Amino acid sequence: MSILEEIQNCPVEWKELGEVALLKRGKTITSKTATEGPYPVISGGQKPAYFHGEFNREGETITVAGSGAYAGYVMYWDEPIFVSDAFSIEPLEGDLIPKFLYYYLLEKQETLFSLKKGSGVPHVYPKDVSKILIPIPPLEIQEKIVQILDKMTEYVTELTSELTSRKKQYTFYQDKLLSFEAEVYQVEWKTIQDISVKIVTGVTPKKSCEDYYLKGTIPWLRTNEVKFNTITTTEKYVTEKAVEETGLKWIVPNSIIIAISGATAGRVAMNSIPLTTNQHCCSISVDERIVNYKYLYYWLVNQNRQILSLKQGARGDINMSMIKSFKIPVPSLEIQSRIVQVLDNFDMVCNDLNIGLPKEIELRQKQYEYFREKLLTFLAEGEYTDSTVQYRQDIIRLLNWVFGPIRVELGVICNFIRGNGLQKKDFTTDGKPVIHYGQIYTKYDFSLDETLSKTSEVVFEKLKKAQPNDLVMATTSENVEDVGKAIVWEGKEEIGISGDSYIIQTSQNSRFLNYWLRSISFQSQKERKVTGTKVVRINSKDMEKFQIVIPSLTEQERIVSILDNFNTLTNSLSEGLPKEIELRQKQYEYWRDELLHFHV
Repeated sequence: MSILEEIQNCPVEWKELGEVALLKRGKTITSKTATEGPYPVISGGQKPAYFHGEFNREGETITVAGSGAYAGYVMYWDEPIFVSDAFSIEPLEGDLIPKFLYYYLLEKQETLFSLKKGSGVPHVYPKDVSKILIPIPPLEIQEKIVQILDKMTEYVTELTSELTSRKKQYTFYQDKLLSFEAEVYQVEWKTIQDISVKIVTGVTPKKSCEDYYLKGTIPWLRTNEVKFNTITTTEKYVTEKAVEETGLKWIVPNSIIIAISGATAGRVAMNSIPLTTNQHCCSISVDERIVNYKYLYYWLVNQNRQILSLKQGARGDINMSMIKSFKIPVPSLEIQSRIVQVLDNFDMVCNDLNIGLPKEIELRQKQYEYFREKLLTFLAEGEYTDSTVQYRQDIIRLLNWVFGPIRVELGVICNFIRGNGLQKKDFTTDGKPVIHYGQIYTKYDFSLDETLSKTSEVVFEKLKKAQPNDLVMATTSENVEDVGKAIVWEGKEEIGISGDSYIIQTSQNSRFLNYWLRSISFQSQKERKVTGTKVVRINSKDMEKFQIVIPSLTEQERIVSILDNFNTLTNSLSEGLPKEIELRQKQYEYWRDELLHFHV
């Protein structure tokens, strides 16, 4: 039997709230008389008014706001609180579970609001609330209902928190994608005038002329509708006569509209329909050979604070010359398109009311309210679907996809761990694998999967350990060339590392990174930071600031494959040029002997 069937068939007793619960007024307090402390002060709003050093309720408590715009608003608390301009509701022992009563009163929230009295500041009084009829099913049924509604509340809370996180993530990525200071692609800064084919403001036809508005079919946009959104319809319409006689200008779809007057000044929108606007809207039709209109939109949204700083006068207006001279970075159209694609996806997840997290929260909330009603009115019908939204991105991969190779500091992709403790005297015939820093530039080349040296379990236990695909770098040498040399550990187990060396953990391809450590780019940066004369050293704090250009992981793999082949060709003893030289030498010696061997 389902919970809904159990509810349908269970006995229910109805009583007035005042019969089964204690309604108790709060104690007057103000922010000035409150002392510093952790306890929420519950007053007339939807959240704590402030905090206080004392509490007058503890345990499970239901509160109802006593006055103001939100008089009647019900809340649940499972912590000590101070009830002020509100009253508490505490079930009497035996009849009701507090959380069940809360959920029922939440279901009756509109009823509580309807109990407001007073022409000035509205109030809700305990005596009126006490007359509300409360259903009292068996305690086991109450518990089941609470469990279900708690779970649904948790769903909504989790999704709301997720949405908050996603919006922060969206802002972060937006800033990253629209920051053109450190990346390695070409950007040209142009004014909005330079990238536009038309920049105009609108007109407000005379309100007294009915012919301009009556039965109008032409969309006419006002600044209150510009809300960092896409305009698909307008609240007002004007006639063809208004366009003909007042100088209204048609704004083509995919234009950018900026509010330039009053409280809305600085807001931005796009239009998907042809429309006209009032004089407080500045419309920009972009040159599509230069700029993707959505790219311009996202850039202006990202630069909203800078736009707001341009406001002048008592009303806070922005004039046309300010907008025309506002500068925008212009990368290639391909990069603009990629930026737009990424930000469109984030925007849908974060803001679209039809998909993504807002839609998911709406569905969860409707599901919660639906079942709350069914569970608390003891009806059994209907069902609701479930869905999940997940969206994850790695910032470096994202930037690689949008821009191609990007320039970052080495510390962004690497973690440096200093080695310790191992000395040559600690080497043993058998034991655990280890690397001494001196071996990196005397015994090893580029990578290895087996160490030449081992040490005891006792010594090994104390050492810092490199894991497979970590790099091990020598940080001390007698010359500049060898300091900073590294090998890639490609064995299957962890290895111990000596002092005067770093373990380098990286999110990138380890072999690609090691090739870069042997490049002119690294060497030139290294030479500026090494210290010492007889003993030369390099410090991780300096190397973390080194600049490296990293392509995508796929491109890194391709580069490594090419360089590995070259390395084999030039260095292998069994193949490549050394083998070829050996064979040519043998061939030379053979023919030399034959050509110089004369028979008597």
